[in-house]
Amino acid sequence: QAPLVESGGGLVQAGDSLRLSCAASERTFSTYAMGWFRQAPGKEREFVAANSWIVSRTFVADSVKGRFTISRFNGKATVYLQMNSLNAEDTAVYYCAADPDFERLVRNGAAYWGHGTQVTVSS
Repeated sequence: QAPLVESGGGLVQAGDSLRLSCAASERTFSTYAMGWFRQAPGKEREFVAANSWIVSRTFVADSVKGRFTISRFNGKATVYLQMNSLNAEDTAVYYCAADPDFERLVRNGAAYWGHGTQVTVSS
């Protein structure tokens, strides 16, 4: 079983909203930085958003800033990604990631990954 399990993906229309969830299998992850990446067909995996309540940091990619919000309850091993005003360019497989080090996670070096959840936005 993957240490991280994503849910909430689906097929939506442009302008709609979706909320992704990622739950960790072990309580250890409650102190880890957790975040989201995405990979569109034919493209490299790209950073979306990350949070670490331990170091009080949240970082969101410019490409989704103002539309996507990452949230997490302090001390919990669950992270959410609220996605609003979706467009076709947001179509991708969204992956949850976790790592003890916030910077390493943001740089795409996270130690733990989920299997991903598909988000498809029709225009």
